[in-house]
Amino acid sequence: MEIHAQRVGVAGPHGPLLRPTSLRVRQGELALVAGEPGTGHTTLALVLSGRMRPSTGMVLLDGRTAEAELRRQTVVVDAPEVTEPEEALKLADVVGEELAMAGRPAGRKAVADWLTEQGADQLASARFENVPPQVRTEVQLALAALRTDARALLLVLPDRHHEDPHPWWEAARRHVTPDRAVVVLCSTSSARLLGVPAARLGQDEQPTPIGIAATQEFQETP
Repeated sequence: MEIHAQRVGVAGPHGPLLRPTSLRVRQGELALVAGEPGTGHTTLALVLSGRMRPSTGMVLLDGRTAEAELRRQTVVVDAPEVTEPEEALKLADVVGEELAMAGRPAGRKAVADWLTEQGADQLASARFENVPPQVRTEVQLALAALRTDARALLLVLPDRHHEDPHPWWEAARRHVTPDRAVVVLCSTSSARLLGVPAARLGQDEQPTPIGIAATQEFQETP
C-alpha cells in the first residue's frame, strides 16, 4: 500500500485551509508531518484518507485515484472536532463504540476484557477528558488498529494532550507493521523535540518516512 499526496491544497472561505503539500508513505513506514497551528493538520489527514477532496493536486492509492478505497483503508485518529471522542463519555463507552465499529464483540464483558488487556481497566468509568494523555493515545491507536482493513493510521495532534512528544511517538512506532503505515501530524516544536526528519505542511519536497520494517522485528499489537 502506498499513499501519495501530490501538492494537495484545500481552499477555504477566508483563505487556504491547507497550502499545497506533498507526502508519500508506504506500509511499514512511520511519517511525521509538522506545522504551526492553523496550517492544516486535520485538513491534510482528511485529504490523505479520502474524506475531503482537495482543491488542488491529488491523492493516489497505489498509483490510482480511489477515494472509496482510501476511506476503507485509513483511520483518522483523535482529530480535533472530527474523530476525537466526546470528552464527557466514559472510557468504557468509547471502547465499546470502537470495538463495534471494528466488528468485534462490544458487550460489557468484551469491553472490560479489552481494557484489562491494555492495563486500563481501572479507568473504565473515567470520563474521557480525565483519561491520562498516554492512555488516551495508546487506547485510540490500539482500537484503530483493530479495524481489519486499516492500512494506515493518521494520528492528529497528539501533542495537544502531551507535554513530552516521545511517549506518543513511541506509541505510533509500535503500531507500524509490515502491512500498516502510521502518519503523525504534530506541531513544529514537537518535531524539533523528537529530532527526527519531519515533512512540513505547505511544502513539496519532503524527507523519506522512517522505514520501520527495515529496523525492527514486527509483532502485531494485541
